[in-house]
Amino acid sequence: MTHRDRHQWHVPDDQATRYAEGTLSDPDAWSLEKHVEDCARCASRVSAAVGGTAAGTVLAAVRAAVLESAPGAAGAVPGGAAAPESAPGAAVSEVPVLGRAAMTPAAGAAGTTERALGHAARTPAAGAAVPVRASAGGVGGRPVVSRLARLLWAAGPAVRGAWLPAVLGVAVAALALSYGAGFPGARALLLAIAPVVPVAGVALSYGPHADPLHEVTAATPGGGLRLALTRTVAVLALSLPLLTLTGLLLPASGAPAAAAWLLPGLALALASLALASFVGCRAAAGVTGGGWLCAVLAPVAVAPGGATALRLAEQLSRCLDGVAAQSAWAAAAVLSATLLTARRPAYDRPLRP
Repeated sequence: MTHRDRHQWHVPDDQATRYAEGTLSDPDAWSLEKHVEDCARCASRVSAAVGGTAAGTVLAAVRAAVLESAPGAAGAVPGGAAAPESAPGAAVSEVPVLGRAAMTPAAGAAGTTERALGHAARTPAAGAAVPVRASAGGVGGRPVVSRLARLLWAAGPAVRGAWLPAVLGVAVAALALSYGAGFPGARALLLAIAPVVPVAGVALSYGPHADPLHEVTAATPGGGLRLALTRTVAVLALSLPLLTLTGLLLPASGAPAAAAWLLPGLALALASLALASFVGCRAAAGVTGGGWLCAVLAPVAVAPGGATALRLAEQLSRCLDGVAAQSAWAAAAVLSATLLTARRPAYDRPLRP
């Protein structure tokens, strides 16, 4: 639907017009919204098209009201210039590129507003966007932001917050138990806890509790399942190598191999994402993580006699060791990924708290 100009895709005028009118198909609209995040030229063209509609006048009034209510910024625009007035029906001097849902009242006010605000009010986690100028005096785009910085920001609250120190604490505690306190079952205990660590990271990374503007983020092209998977990959990329390396440094003492928990950890993380589409991230993490801990620790707790470390190692061997156990976890991961794919549309709406 777009054409190439000097090795760069750009939005043609007819597509910008159909987007402003609300007649562009969903895939083309999402593609356009994603493209204008990095192309000031196309963003200004689409902004001008939106400004020529009835929605443009409304957006100009909203923008003026926001600027007037901002402390010390009444009547000002970024860069210090006074905000020019816009006549009704005229092109808006500076208007954010919005989803076409804002221009189709029949689609329903509440749900479509979330989609419409996707580009203009997006949280940094989904890729920051700012209003695009379409004034007669020239075209101005948002500042160039490093893709690496955006990726790191998109990694999510779990990686930026207290979760990472908690993962390091688990690794350090396991080493201290083994080499400091002489506890023989340190690796078994680490393998029992390790699969729950990525699940906790996923639970902390996505949802209303993680993003103040989750309702807006979920409706953006860069949000939804794509953002949830980006944050899940970041969680796995940090926790898997760190905890596996820690396991390699601990004495075996009859416990499974240090990498035996990798497939279970992946399967539980995918299962949490799939289940979150029904009940929310935190409830899903409680079910999958709690289920794993009950399956591993409950038989050890009720078993008669002592030697808890030995019994835990035996229980983990039944759950993790051997081709049959690992094949079962691989099948669980595939099934969870399949269910997550089928439930993908649920991530286009805000998840439960």
